Amino acid sequence: MKHTAFFGGAEHTFALTDPMITELERITDLGIGALYLRAVNMQFKLADLVEIIRLSLIGGGANPEQAMQLTDTYGRNRPIAELYPLAMDILDARWGDDKDDNEADK
Repeated sequence: MKHTAFFGGAEHTFALTDPMITELERITDLGIGALYLRAVNMQFKLADLVEIIRLSLIGGGANPEQAMQLTDTYGRNRPIAELYPLAMDILDARWGDDKDDNEADK
């Protein structure tokens, strides 16, 4: 359920915990399934990607101020091609693709 990736100059852990999913659903006014489908089908809003990254940083252990600073600096006014793969990896990790957990077991 966790994803580790380079973002903002360092490796970070990203995790969409239940409370962070609840907040993401509130912010986007969509259930997690609908949000996932919207992202997979390239129907996302740019704000969706940024919020997925920000909230998963918090779920991964960053404090809210640090997560906001990282997304403000490295998640806004950046090419969508940089944000989309990270947001999808985060969603996929929660959806059930636990490749990061499996690699840690090896």
